[in-house]
Amino acid sequence: VGDHDDPVARHATFPSAETVRVVAVKIDKGARVRVKVHLAVIGGETLEKSVVEYIQGGGVMLPGIEAVLAGLEKGAKKTGTLKAKDAFGNPAMHPTKVMPRTEFPKDAKLTAGDRFTAKGAAGGLDVVLQIEKVETDKVTVRLVHPLADKDLSYDLEVIQVTDPRPPPPPAKALGLEEG
Repeated sequence: VGDHDDPVARHATFPSAETVRVVAVKIDKGARVRVKVHLAVIGGETLEKSVVEYIQGGGVMLPGIEAVLAGLEKGAKKTGTLKAKDAFGNPAMHPTKVMPRTEFPKDAKLTAGDRFTAKGAAGGLDVVLQIEKVETDKVTVRLVHPLADKDLSYDLEVIQVTDPRPPPPPAKALGLEEG
């Protein structure tokens, strides 16, 4: 049976073949990023060596690493050093907490600027308590990340960059005319 004998084939219309241009997605705010990460303290231990997936600008990745990755695309590699202030932030901007004086050793002479280490919760990182203000029965401390004063080395490779937003529905699906 030829096409001229088949009523469905005679009246069916197919869109013309179009050339699809693939554009590399660059890392920008809101992009879903998959990156191979190796982070280490300069002259010290490895902090992270894995493949990480995150949303750029979502607050999960270190801000300094996000800045290094911004504008890159799949296949890009970066190696370098991240200064302490760009890794875990300026310690002066870390949160403060008021604690009872009884939480510190009785014989400790507490002075502004002194640092104590507190055990982190169930397997978490220890927290550095930096003394900010000492009063008779309470002490104001700044909660400082234990690596806040450490520079980090990084080795990054972008594996994938995608737009996590769904594409807009076609005009036809919305009952609109294409134009």
